[in-house]
Formats: sequence, C-alpha cells, structure tokens
Amino acid sequence: MQLYGLLSMPKTDEKVVAIATKTVKKILITQPKPDGLRSPYYDLASKYNLTLDFYPFIVVEAIIAKDFRKQKIEIGAYTAVIFTSRNAIDHFFRICDEMKVTVSQETKYFCITEAVALYLQKFILYRKRKVFYGADGTNKSLFDVINKHKDNEKFLYPCSESFDSEITNWLKCNNCGYATPVLYKIISNDVKDVIARNYDVICFFTPGGVRSLLHNFPSFKQNGTTIGAFGINTFKAAEEAGLTLDIKAPLPQSPSMISALEKFIISAKKK
Repeated sequence: MQLYGLLSMPKTDEKVVAIATKTVKKILITQPKPDGLRSPYYDLASKYNLTLDFYPFIVVEAIIAKDFRKQKIEIGAYTAVIFTSRNAIDHFFRICDEMKVTVSQETKYFCITEAVALYLQKFILYRKRKVFYGADGTNKSLFDVINKHKDNEKFLYPCSESFDSEITNWLKCNNCGYATPVLYKIISNDVKDVIARNYDVICFFTPGGVRSLLHNFPSFKQNGTTIGAFGINTFKAAEEAGLTLDIKAPLPQSPSMISALEKFIISAKKK
C-alpha cells in the first residue's frame, strides 16, 4: 500500500497534486509546538525517524471582560458548567479572574472527555463527586451524564462564537436552565505555506482546524494524503468536509493521537 504527500500549491489555483511515498516520513500536527524538550511526539519522531512539524491551524482570541459584560450573564447564578474543550476551560477561568468572580466549590463540571475533565486540575481541586465526563467522547454520552443531574442544576456552556448547537438544543428540549457565554473567538490561521510542504500525514484536533483548512483552500482535495483526527466532533467536521479519515483517536485501542499515529505507522510498514 502506498501513502501520499502533498506537493506545493500552484500559485494560479488551489489544486493539490499528489506524489507517492512508500513510508510515513513527514507529519504535520495542527497544534502549537509543545513547551520544553520532552514530549511523546518527540519520542515518536525519534523512534521512527520522522520529520514532525507543529503549526496551529486556528488562533484563539479572547473576549475581554468589558465585552463579556454586554452578554449580561451572571456566572454566580449557575451551579454547573459544561466543557467541551480545554480552550473553554482556559477562557472560563480567565474571565472569572478578570471579573473577580469566585466560582463556588460546589459547582459541578460536565466534560466531553476524561482528558478535558483532567485538565480542570489546573484550576480546581479535582473531586470526582463534582467532575463528570462522557464515556466515549460523544455528545450522547455527555447527555447521559448530564441527564442524571439536570433537574437540580443551572448550566453554563462556555463556548466560542461557533458553539455546538446540538448541546444547546438538548438543554432546551430537556427544559434545563442554561446560558451560553461566548468567551473566545476561533480565527483561521494562514496555513497556505505550511500545507505546501509535502506532508504524508496531517492531524487535526478541533473542528476549527478542519474549517481553517477549507478557509485557506476552499477547493482542497485530499488526493491520498493521510488525515488523522482527534475527538468525535473533529471526526464529524472532517467527514462533512469530504475527508477520508485513516487515523482516529481517542479509541479503546488508541487512547491518544500518539498511539493512533504509532499504530498507523507500524501498519503502513507491514504493507
């Protein structure tokens, strides 16, 4: 089986030409480069002699406290918070700090995945009796958890301007008290030069990253380039964009993007 990489984008249009490569050599991670010198990504690159580049496909822009006040949402009036990303966690606690809002220790947190839930440890004393997460990273599993508590809670769903309407529709249909504070904007980064570097694999981590690809290249054709995606919502965004996914995480056998990449690389070497 042959894998494919991308050639440089022609200056006159946005068509993508493919060249064949026998093995995975160049991988693009559409996130910022890890801090420090230690990262599982570096270990993976060393183990398999890979060129591994990092470049964020999105820029997250904060909504400042002055603009947030215009939304007239009183954070202290809500007893539970729904988080679907680390960005949402960062900006929720940022806005609380800017507005000098003290979050009650009794607040419950409902997270899309365990990884998102564990990230809360950066901001709160993590206690299982107040932190909950879905079983498999889907909205449905998140709803199953929320459903057990919804009668006694008022929910905040911190989000960007392009929030997940499936979540708000569920809250509305189930007669939940809720508000959707918009705390940040997701802006597509300029990735035209990056995509032109002939990557064998491109890994996405958010729906915004997929949208950024299409924003930069509205006529993008995959042409055999291997696409990886992390998270159910990213799977959905990639598939709706017409991309074929060969690498998915988290799954039971591939709980991280690192493990999913390694599994794919090993499989490719055998073919």
